[in-house]
Amino acid sequence: MPRAPKSSKKKDPNAPKRNMSAFMFFSITNREKVKNENPDASFGGIGSLLGKKWKELPADKRRPYEERAREDKDRYERDRSDYDNKIINEAKKNAKKEQSDEKED
Repeated sequence: MPRAPKSSKKKDPNAPKRNMSAFMFFSITNREKVKNENPDASFGGIGSLLGKKWKELPADKRRPYEERAREDKDRYERDRSDYDNKIINEAKKNAKKEQSDEKED
């Protein structure tokens, strides 16, 4: 089955980094422990084990990770808003500059 073509749109390196989920914070914190407990596990196997541990984790133990995820989401939304405003302001400035350049001609 052929793959879909890759997007030719380049990602702006100045764009804010996406927010992480609670599970990702959990994974970062626990990956080494799971890796040490299962030295023969593949990368995907470790991910599966982390997923099982996450599903079994009681709500009170999930709370710190969920709070970090909420904080990271707030950070991303602030950064994204600032980034979008910066892009809009630059576009307006460029449009004004082009208008003034046209008037000089």
